[in-house]
Amino acid sequence: MSSHHPHLAASTDPTFVAKARTTGEILRRIAVYLRPYKLMAAATIGCAIFSLACAFAYPKLTQFAIDEVIGKRDAAKLAPVMLALLGAFLLREVFNSLRVRVNNEFEQKVILDIRRDVYARLQRLPVGWFDQRASGDLMTRVIDDVNSVERVLIDGTEQGTVALLSIVGTLVILFCTNPLLAAVALVPLPFLIGGALWYTLTAHRRYRAQRQAASAMNALLMDNLQGIRQIKAFGREAHEDARFAQRANDLRLGTLSVMRVWSIYSPAMALASALGTGLVLWVGGGLVIRGALTVGELVGFVFYLSLFYEPIGRLHGLNQMMQSARAAGERVFDIFDATEENPGVKPGAAASAPAPVPQTSHSAVSQVSEPADARPSGTPRPDARARQSAARADLEIGDTAGLETCATAPASAAPLTAWRASGEVVYENVGFSYGPERVVLKNISLHARPGEMIALVGPTGAGKSTLVNLLPAFYVATAGRIAIDGRDTRELSLATLRTQISVVSQEAFLFNGTVRENILYGRLDATDAELIAAATAANCHEFISRLPEGYDARVGERGVKLSVGEKQRVSIARALLKDAPILILDEATASVDTQTERLIQQALERLMTGRTSFVIAHRLSTIRNADQILVMRHGEIIERGRHDELLARDGLYAKLARIQNTTFIEESFAKLVET
Repeated sequence: MSSHHPHLAASTDPTFVAKARTTGEILRRIAVYLRPYKLMAAATIGCAIFSLACAFAYPKLTQFAIDEVIGKRDAAKLAPVMLALLGAFLLREVFNSLRVRVNNEFEQKVILDIRRDVYARLQRLPVGWFDQRASGDLMTRVIDDVNSVERVLIDGTEQGTVALLSIVGTLVILFCTNPLLAAVALVPLPFLIGGALWYTLTAHRRYRAQRQAASAMNALLMDNLQGIRQIKAFGREAHEDARFAQRANDLRLGTLSVMRVWSIYSPAMALASALGTGLVLWVGGGLVIRGALTVGELVGFVFYLSLFYEPIGRLHGLNQMMQSARAAGERVFDIFDATEENPGVKPGAAASAPAPVPQTSHSAVSQVSEPADARPSGTPRPDARARQSAARADLEIGDTAGLETCATAPASAAPLTAWRASGEVVYENVGFSYGPERVVLKNISLHARPGEMIALVGPTGAGKSTLVNLLPAFYVATAGRIAIDGRDTRELSLATLRTQISVVSQEAFLFNGTVRENILYGRLDATDAELIAAATAANCHEFISRLPEGYDARVGERGVKLSVGEKQRVSIARALLKDAPILILDEATASVDTQTERLIQQALERLMTGRTSFVIAHRLSTIRNADQILVMRHGEIIERGRHDELLARDGLYAKLARIQNTTFIEESFAKLVET
C-alpha cells in the first residue's frame, strides 16, 4: 500500500505549530520525571549546599585577614588564615566534583526516560496523525526539544534551588552584618525583577519562532535525503540548495532575534548589579572614612554582595533557558496530548477475546520443504516466551494518570491472546471522512468468508487504500461497523486485532538492518529453520544466499541495496513468517522483468493460500480468480461479483477489461473517463 494518502497530503505541515502553554504547566508536567530519582536530586542539591557553605566562609576569612592579620601586622595568624581559606576552597571543589558526577548520571537517566516516553507515545498515535506532520519536525521534537526540556529540568532543579538558597542566606548575612548597606544593596532589585518579566514576555515568542524554523529546516533536510535520487535525476541540486539556504536563513534570523533580546537583557541586568555594588562601595566608603566601619568589614560585605548578585545572574540565565525550554516543551507535550489511536478500544479487551477457534494454520511456509525439527508455526520457544514477558514488563514502566509521563507500554505491546481468527470479515455500512466536506468512504458493506480473496479495483482516489486501512485500525471508521469472526474490531485491543492481519505494501519498506532482521520482523522469536522456510516460500532464499553475507547482509536505508523485486519478496517472507489469517495486499505498480514478476506472483499465491485476502489490484490479470471483485468510485462500491459475472453485466468493469492490456487499472479508468 502506498504510504502517500491523497486526502491528507494537502494538510501536511512540516512546521506544525504547537499549542501555547504556561511556564507553570510546563514545569509541573516535566517535574514528574524527577520523582523516581529523588535521592539523586537530593544528593545533587546537598552537595551544592555544602559547596555554598564553603563559599560563605570566604568573606569572613578575608575580613579577618584584613582587619586582624594585615591591619594588626600579626604574622602568627597569617598561615592559619591562609590554610583555612585553602581548606574551604578544596572542600568546595570536592563537593562540586561530587555534585557534577551525580548530576551527570541524574541528567542522563532523566533524558532517557523522557525520550523513551516520547517515542512510546509516538508508537501509540494513529497513522493519520503522522500523515499531517513531517518526519524532520518529529525528529527535532524527539531529540533537540527533549534535550532543551531536560536541561531546564535538571539545571533548574539544582541551580535554581541553590541560587534561591544563596540569595536568601546571603541576604540574612548582609542584614545581620550591616542593615544600612543591605538596604542600599536592594536598590537595584526592582530593575532586576522588571527586567526578568520583560525578558520572559519578549523572549518566549521568539524562541517559539526559532524552534519552528529549526523544525522546518530539519524537515526539508530529511525530505531531501530521502529523495536524493529524484533530485539528481531531475538536476534540481541548485533548486534544493536555494530552498535549504532559505530555511537555514530563517533559522539564522530566528536565532539572531533571540540573541538580540538577550544582548539587551543580560548587560542591563549586569549593569543593575554593578549599580548596587557601586552604591554599597560609595556608602560603605563613607562609613569607613568616618570610622563607623572597618576596611575588612567593607571588603567582606562586598564579597557577600557578590554571592548575592551572582545567583541572581544565574537565575537570569535559567530564565533564558526556561523560555527556550517552554517553547520546546510545548512541542514535546503536543505529542503527549495527541489522542492515541483507536481510543474506543477497551483496555482489557485482549483478555476477553473469543475462545480459541480450532484452526489449522494455512501458512504457505508449510507448503515448502522444511527441516524436520522446525517447530509448529506460532509456537514460541520457552526462551522466547521469557524474552517476550521481560520485554512487556520492561515497557510497562509507569501509569497513565494525566498522561504526564506516558510511561506505559504502547497498545501494540499488550499481552497477546491465543485467539486466532478464522478470517471472516464483515463491513456494515462503513463510512469514513475527514469532516463534512471531505467524505472518503460512503456506505461500504461487504462480507469476506474465511480464505476468500477480495479484489478492490478503481481509479486513484476511489478510497481503496482507505477501505483496507480501516481493518487494522490505521484509521477509525466514522460510521458503521467492522467485524472479524463476528467480533466488532472496536472491542479488540489493537494488539489482538493486528496480530490477525498481515500487510504487504505497494512499496515494500525495509528497515536499515540485515535481511534476517527484516524478515524476523514478522515474528521475532522464529527459528532459523522457519526463517529460511519463509524466505524459500517467498522465492527470496536463492538471491539472499548469493549475497556476500547472506541473511546477515545489510539492506541499507529503506532497502536501497536491494532491487524492487527483491524488496517485495523480502516483505512477502516477512508476512509469511507472521502467519496471520487475514492479508492486506497492495500490488506493486513498479515495473519488473518478467522472471521477477513471475517469482513475486508465485510468492503471493503461496501467501494468500488459506488466508482471507484483500487485494488492491493494479492489473486485471492478477484478480481473475478472485472470489469477489469490488469496483470502487468516489468512495462507493458501484459493482461487485466474480470476474465472469462482472463481464456478463457489461458495466464499468467489463469496459475496463476490454481496454486494459499492459496498462495499470488506474490508467485504464482514466481512458474511460476521457472517452
